[in-house]
Amino acid sequence: MQINLTLGHRTYTADLSQPIDISIPLRDGPDNPNCFWAPPVEFSPVVMDSFVGSTARGGPVNFFNVRFNPHGNGTHTECVGHIARERFVLPECLQAHHFAAKLVSVYPRPSGDEGDRVIFRDQLEEVLGKDEASALVLRTLPNDDLKKRRNYSGANPPYLHWDAARFLVECGIQHLLLDLPSVDREEDAGLLRAHHAFWQYPHAVRKHCTITELIYVPDTVKDGLYLLNLQTVSFDLDASPSKPVLFRLLEI
Repeated sequence: MQINLTLGHRTYTADLSQPIDISIPLRDGPDNPNCFWAPPVEFSPVVMDSFVGSTARGGPVNFFNVRFNPHGNGTHTECVGHIARERFVLPECLQAHHFAAKLVSVYPRPSGDEGDRVIFRDQLEEVLGKDEASALVLRTLPNDDLKKRRNYSGANPPYLHWDAARFLVECGIQHLLLDLPSVDREEDAGLLRAHHAFWQYPHAVRKHCTITELIYVPDTVKDGLYLLNLQTVSFDLDASPSKPVLFRLLEI
């Protein structure tokens, strides 16, 4: 099945039979990306009297409890409720699920005396123009599949400069996806300047915009334009584990 999409004065087609999943599956145990010292993911069968919710342990069905932290244990999408004093929840903020997206690759640059690596505004100005797409998928370089299981806690991973986040707003980007644990520095005294700049909180809140973190985009997926399907769980929270899927756009 194919779908057509018009961007500006150009028309593109996407083949829906060729999805590119850029989420990281959650696995039981420590073999997941981890950040902000979140506890490891845990899958455990329900045990009640003689009942065991595991067919491997002789039970009639698999019936598992799952413990995880959406922000700390894998690919997740968050809304402005992540930083707001008011209550915003993702199911109310994310009202559409298909977007024109641009995938770009950027090397974070060294900055300061504390080993920081930062994505700056001028780097994004080189790869993104105004109103090119409503979503940006940001792949950091170098890229490797260790991102699927890296422990970022205490490692001061790369992050987005707040003025780069403001540039995304100026370009019309409503949904930002990146392969880092946060758009902000791991420890910044709670300032969260890139989060605030992207959502324009609290003065002109972009309620329907989202940030998706801890994705993984393989090197085989080339920079360019895609159709994005952003799938989330209907948790009544500021964030949800998510499954972003790309479909390559070809001009017709």
